[in-house]
Amino acid sequence: MAGLAVIRVAACALALAALVAGCGRAGEGTTLRFWAMGREAEVLAELMPEFERTHPGIHVRVEQLPWTAAHEKLLTAVAGDATPDLCQLGNTWLPELAALNALAPLEARIAASRGVPRADYFPGIWATNVIGGHVFGVPWYVDTRLLFYRRDLVAAAGYDHPPRTWDELKAEAAAVQARGHDAYGILLPLNEYEPLLAFGLQQREGLLREDNTRGNFSSAAFRRTLGFYVSMFKDGLAPPVSNSQIANVWTEFGRGYFAFYISGPWNIGEFNRRLPEALKGRWETAPLPGPEGPSASIAGGASLAVFRRSAHPDEAWQLVEYLSDPAVQARFHALTGDLPARRSAWSAPGIAADSHTAAFADQLERVKPTPPVPEWEEMMTEMRVVAEHVVRGDTSIEEGTAELDRRADRMLRKRRELVAEGHAP
Repeated sequence: MAGLAVIRVAACALALAALVAGCGRAGEGTTLRFWAMGREAEVLAELMPEFERTHPGIHVRVEQLPWTAAHEKLLTAVAGDATPDLCQLGNTWLPELAALNALAPLEARIAASRGVPRADYFPGIWATNVIGGHVFGVPWYVDTRLLFYRRDLVAAAGYDHPPRTWDELKAEAAAVQARGHDAYGILLPLNEYEPLLAFGLQQREGLLREDNTRGNFSSAAFRRTLGFYVSMFKDGLAPPVSNSQIANVWTEFGRGYFAFYISGPWNIGEFNRRLPEALKGRWETAPLPGPEGPSASIAGGASLAVFRRSAHPDEAWQLVEYLSDPAVQARFHALTGDLPARRSAWSAPGIAADSHTAAFADQLERVKPTPPVPEWEEMMTEMRVVAEHVVRGDTSIEEGTAELDRRADRMLRKRRELVAEGHAP
């Protein structure tokens, strides 16, 4: 019995020693849970071996979430106190997770870090991560919308430059259309809200008012925006269709069914792959035209966020710093086509030499964040629906903008109550 007791004591001592050793040095024996979505999650597997080699004792378990289920899974995890250590978050999801008190504020870590210099990030993108004075995410890759256009068709119509203003966009679209048969100047799919949102962000007035507690769609600024957007359809320059109602965006762009298209950086790769070789060099990208010249667009992309309940916040931050390194961002771009969040990463040969990408660097200097309210995505769905009713003549611009304000005010009722009580949601 005495021998058995000695064995038990020794076993307990060994177990305690292992526990102490596991907690004694930061990172030793740590497994980080990292939730990511889509193609980005697949590519992370190629980047993790180098991180683990340079950070001994830290292992990263990347869990891939399908985009269609990611939002619900995140909310379920927060409700069940089962969040990972860190996550890829679209910047329109950040306000919701921040309102649920699920994310760790990062401003103190950023201030102490050399690996995340705020000045190296596009200001409008960075601003999407700041909510209530706290920074809840670090931009990982960036996204915006600008103009893809057929340079050859624009030149044949008598123009030596892409449109820079709304008036020029309409004039060039009309001139291109006048030369073709069964063709339009521009494609503005009615199932996409992004073009109208981008035009709305170009106005000096915000889309919400009174501390983001009420809609501002009845303002003169947004009525002007919606009027310009609707005029593209009323003047016959854009077909009143959704993406699903045309055969294929790339094919139709290639055959000249439309000359202008507002889209994001992923379509650089798609057009390069799908357009015939004969069209190489005959299409280009340009900053989005505004009322008076090249103007604002959407501040999109994804950020890296650390969850408040992470058991390993220091190690999670080390991974954020690693993925923020310009060299790692350049490699990530090569693997995915996603645009780097760090300006310094844009000097990498694969990015700097791409003429189609250059316009995105220009546009990203003028992007604007959308209002940081959890209801925003639902609000934009309503904006798309109402705008389609106006385009089809079911309602007027004045009636449509008033209806948008009513719907926005309904969604923001709880926020108004919180602000009235002195709480900043």
